[in-house]
Amino acid sequence: MCGIVGYIGHRQAYPVVMKGLQRLEYRGYDSAGVAVYDGESIQLFKTKGKVEDLKNKVESSMNTAGNLGIGHTRWATHGVPNDVNSHPHYSNSGDLVIIHNGIIENYDAIKKELTKRGFTFESDTDTEVLVNLIEDVQINQGLKLGKAVQVALNQTVGAYAIAVFDKKKPNEIVVARLGSPLAIGIGEGEFFIASDASPFIEYTTNALYLEDGEMAIVRLDKKIKVFSIKDDALITAPYIQELKLNLEQIEKGGYEHFMLKEIYEQPQAIRDTFRGRMRVKEGIIKMAGVDDHIDKFINAKRLVILACGTSWHAGLVAEYIIEELVRIPVEVEYASEFRYRNPVIEKGDIVIAISQSGETADTMAAMKLAKEQGAFVFGVCNVVGSSISREAHAGAYTHAGPEIGVASTKAFTTQITVLTLLGLKIAKAKGKISTSDFHMHLEELNLVPQKVEEALQSNEQAKKIAEVYKDAANFLYLGRGFNFPVALEGALKLKEISYIHAEGYPAAEMKHGPIALIDEQMPVVVIATRRGHYDKIVSNIQEIKSRKGKIIGIVTKGDVTVRDLADYVIEVPEIMDSMSPLLTTIPLQLLSYHIAVMLNKNVDQPRNLAKSVTVE
Repeated sequence: MCGIVGYIGHRQAYPVVMKGLQRLEYRGYDSAGVAVYDGESIQLFKTKGKVEDLKNKVESSMNTAGNLGIGHTRWATHGVPNDVNSHPHYSNSGDLVIIHNGIIENYDAIKKELTKRGFTFESDTDTEVLVNLIEDVQINQGLKLGKAVQVALNQTVGAYAIAVFDKKKPNEIVVARLGSPLAIGIGEGEFFIASDASPFIEYTTNALYLEDGEMAIVRLDKKIKVFSIKDDALITAPYIQELKLNLEQIEKGGYEHFMLKEIYEQPQAIRDTFRGRMRVKEGIIKMAGVDDHIDKFINAKRLVILACGTSWHAGLVAEYIIEELVRIPVEVEYASEFRYRNPVIEKGDIVIAISQSGETADTMAAMKLAKEQGAFVFGVCNVVGSSISREAHAGAYTHAGPEIGVASTKAFTTQITVLTLLGLKIAKAKGKISTSDFHMHLEELNLVPQKVEEALQSNEQAKKIAEVYKDAANFLYLGRGFNFPVALEGALKLKEISYIHAEGYPAAEMKHGPIALIDEQMPVVVIATRRGHYDKIVSNIQEIKSRKGKIIGIVTKGDVTVRDLADYVIEVPEIMDSMSPLLTTIPLQLLSYHIAVMLNKNVDQPRNLAKSVTVE
């Protein structure tokens, strides 16, 4: 949520910042703004709406010259989305300008105190309060900007990533983070600031990711100085990493939408996820994060999976897989609920935190809570260097590549792939799976990318079905066993990007309520692959048909029984039951995509949603 971009150097700042904001649109936002210092004054423009709206407004009204600039895409928290509440925000003097991602929880108390001292406020935001608190500290204590930021932040409660500059000192930008990501790109005589590396990847591959509780002073004439916000201690050797991201990965590559591109990237993404880890001929799975702590996994009495949204659905699939293979209990928790109750964490428990971005605020807070209570925490993330990957004791990257579309697709399948490898590795280490079965699973998993490519051939059939049902008011998704979580995920995809109400249910639970909804107007998507509980799911389909429901069956290639009962079917290749979610989710992604496109929805940036949920 929210996107931060900043630049200071020898280039014109405005085009760098604007292009950066466009790269961060995937994070989700409802307004945007930019501020550029031209050597004499700050040119600031902001607007409700999209970056393109901002661009049109700026370029018709503003001198964009200047080598220092910051920009922001805002996802509203304090104050409705409008021009006034958009970032950047000035201090009362007009000297300081700030952009901010996060929430200052005690802003109201600070605002009341500042008001008593003569400060006035134009917006409803906590951010305008913060910039004036910094100015108040700066004036009253006679401090330089960096020290004033540090003192002010120690008076705040909440989460933030900020960038602030003072027009009286235009050779530096001060940045800080607590609970929200912030990266600094380091070029030749220039620096870039952003919520992630995508805005500056074409300019530099060297990046410094601030840790939680750190701030930095970025000055043109000096090296970056990194400090602890809490005690002002200098971080003597901040880690500067070389980025593996490239420009081609964050462009659409000829596809109409990022979501469609990412759906079609899944065969390669899955290959990249198990490449170097799974050696089929040797019968070996190598996962350093597991190998280094294998005793903990062997002796664990329980696994607790923490996640949100699509990652939670991947965790549910993992629950079925790991319990079947390893024969230990697995609990899957919404991180947003886990963190606010008093969870029972036992000695020997392993907590697995799943997050595509590695920055999900609820998942981050939940894993910290589990860690404080003595759990061993294993992270599953896609973004290298993300907060969760650094906070966890160990972990595994999915290597899916950048996922720009807000509705996760390849994140889901690559998370399942990593968790399948994890389950197989633990089962082998504990002696819960025979050598022949272990080899069979590896061989089957090795064929998944090829079978996903086959499943993608259902695109035209999904498009045909979308045309028929795009105007439906409701959808019901049903699955059993390993494919129950896929039903949940299919319903979520449709809701996210088409805004059609949809529910996912275990097929057997249909009789306990949802069956009342079924009539000739209700499309019911039933995942009915041949392996698993096939006869039971066929019975459920007959119950739907007898009530005139419209049946869309996701079936194994060559199926005739469901084909005779359903109004439409989409085929996927045959595969062992535990790996079927990697295939059955593909037509559901395509179906939701085509319905959303036909309804003229913003597929990559659906309303009210953000790619990385970095606030509560």
